[in-house]
Amino acid sequence: MENKMFCYQCQETAGCSGCTVKGVCGKDAELAALQDLLVYATKGLSEVTTALRAQGEIISQDVDSYIVMSLFTTITNANFDDEIFYDRIFATVKMKEELLVKLADKSGLHEAALWNPSTREELKAQEKKASVLATENEDIRSLRELVIYGVKGLCAYLKHAWELGKTDANIDAFLQKALAATLDDSLTADDLVALAMETGKFGVDGMALLDAANTGAYGHPEITKVNIGVGKNPGILVSGHDLHDLELLLEQTEGTGVDVYTHSEMLPAHYYPAFKKYSHFVGNYGNAWYMQKDEFESFQGPILMTTNCIVPPKDSYKNKMFTTGAAGYEGCPHIERGADGHKDFTPIIEMAKTCPAPVQIEEGEIVGGFAHNQVLALADKIVDAVKSGAIKKFFVMAGCDGRHTARNYYTDFAKALPQDTVILTAGCAKYKYNKLDLGDIGGIPRVLDAGQCNDCYSLAVIALKLKEVFGLEDINDLPIAFNVAWYEQKAVIVLLSLLYLGVKNIHLGPTLPAFLSPNVAKVLVDNFGIAGMGTVEEDLKLFMA
Repeated sequence: MENKMFCYQCQETAGCSGCTVKGVCGKDAELAALQDLLVYATKGLSEVTTALRAQGEIISQDVDSYIVMSLFTTITNANFDDEIFYDRIFATVKMKEELLVKLADKSGLHEAALWNPSTREELKAQEKKASVLATENEDIRSLRELVIYGVKGLCAYLKHAWELGKTDANIDAFLQKALAATLDDSLTADDLVALAMETGKFGVDGMALLDAANTGAYGHPEITKVNIGVGKNPGILVSGHDLHDLELLLEQTEGTGVDVYTHSEMLPAHYYPAFKKYSHFVGNYGNAWYMQKDEFESFQGPILMTTNCIVPPKDSYKNKMFTTGAAGYEGCPHIERGADGHKDFTPIIEMAKTCPAPVQIEEGEIVGGFAHNQVLALADKIVDAVKSGAIKKFFVMAGCDGRHTARNYYTDFAKALPQDTVILTAGCAKYKYNKLDLGDIGGIPRVLDAGQCNDCYSLAVIALKLKEVFGLEDINDLPIAFNVAWYEQKAVIVLLSLLYLGVKNIHLGPTLPAFLSPNVAKVLVDNFGIAGMGTVEEDLKLFMA
């Protein structure tokens, strides 16, 4: 029987092989096809921009930013609104046609670069050619998707950076070159492996760019105790990753009697000094993204989704869930940027005023804020603890949380770790163990939370600094083990970045990516020591050996 769709870009893909009827994330076959078509159209546009650069033309930042935003909308759980994708596909084709007239030599362009649909029927006629499965060779398909998913993750970070005024033309040019390369049938598996590693190089650059944007705007994260209880005022719950959206909302809610809370990946916003001036920025409500159906309901007030991590909402709160930026869900109100670049959050603020205060589901505090600047300020203390034997090993347990019960492994693993070990984390994977009260080592908490998934850059900076301090030649000689959870495409760019930095023997779970063919997986295992998840007992024995 012919598949209604095919998607295997996230960890929860059906049967660890691919969603063929409906996405586990909630997208249907039509939406899956539209996302593939947008990627296909963006590849065509990227082939044209890459050829124009080779011709000596300058590509505008508007084009670069549009490509970044388009790819961001196709990340898992980001946007479920069919109309958004229809609009973006036609706008991408129009943009490409306007640039195409400037290209002196159009010979050799892929069909995607010449495709010029004018109706929705013409879009649908191209679905098979836009599908992941259009690449018949399993290994070439696997490597192409590895690059594409890495680029998607990179685009998420670039979007946040340019919201804060930081762009990098070299990164934009590379990601477009990489997208165009996935259309090139002359490239061998070895060529694509090299391209994947180059994607990791630009992943490091992209995360560094975002780190500079965030710290330049809001200061360096610092050790912070975050309230996980509630106040008495009505509130707005902010989820996703976009700090600039949060900033705008905090400014507009000041003095209104409405409190603001973070959810899931927004937790690290509390670590930035700039946000601490807002007395109505109360705390973090709830846990990881996949628990939102219950937690959004008990929150009682409106929710602002700034990026991906949307779970199809219940009817009980659907009218209270607002989206903005790359996020979208059909039937949920969307807050657009005005012609002046400003976002007006009045509708969500006015709704909040009519709602009761959140229902308390937890109480107490959690500690975070251990990004690279803060940890390096503690470097002497940490080095002394390592030299004295008080700290035997660091475990990087960064990445994503998710619905699979297999992810309880990470809670059990954290509980089983010896008392002389420290967890370095970033991303929502931390919700598996950041409320366990694992104690400290000489005042150093045993869970050091660096922030969001993009703040895995901080973990790399910390590791490289420790390598320098201990005078080591190889980052893999450090007493650091990598036991990483993954879920979506931002985790893919983090993985490629770590591989580019030379990190080996990363354990990846709860399953290896379905988009890795057996041969491609073997390359990663043989060259980088990538391994899957075993039992807690087996993995602990291996890591501590």
